[in-house]
Amino acid sequence: MTVAADAAQQSERLREMVERVVSALDLEAQVDVRDDGETLTATVSGDDLGLFIGRHGETIDAIQHLALRVAGGQGDDRRRVVVDASGYRERRARALCQEADRAADQALRFGRPIALDAMSSIERRVVHEHLRDYPGVDTYSEGDEPARHLVVAPAT
Repeated sequence: MTVAADAAQQSERLREMVERVVSALDLEAQVDVRDDGETLTATVSGDDLGLFIGRHGETIDAIQHLALRVAGGQGDDRRRVVVDASGYRERRARALCQEADRAADQALRFGRPIALDAMSSIERRVVHEHLRDYPGVDTYSEGDEPARHLVVAPAT
């Protein structure tokens, strides 16, 4: 199978899986799948997608996890899969980055680690990546799921 054919199959599997979830939740929504060569992104658009997103993004994170298993490929063909709903991921990432910046400022100002609230692995990755190049701070995760949280500390 060619790379292009495999990529098309992954996109179609992602679309079908997300459309099934939308249908099962009885939502009036459209599913758009985009492939930039590295990441498959399924975006759900419609009114009142709170049920799809879930409390604290738990439902959309679970759907994204399943989507990775269904459409992400295997081995060397493994690709990143993102499931979004009406810009939720971007809005949440902005809020997390603002929270991370405040924590980094406090860690440097007070010279001690600052623990953030518990968050999903997806959200922790956003914060780790955002603060990766922040001068003078390190980040690490502590605790066990579902209470696993991120700590922002002055660099040692």
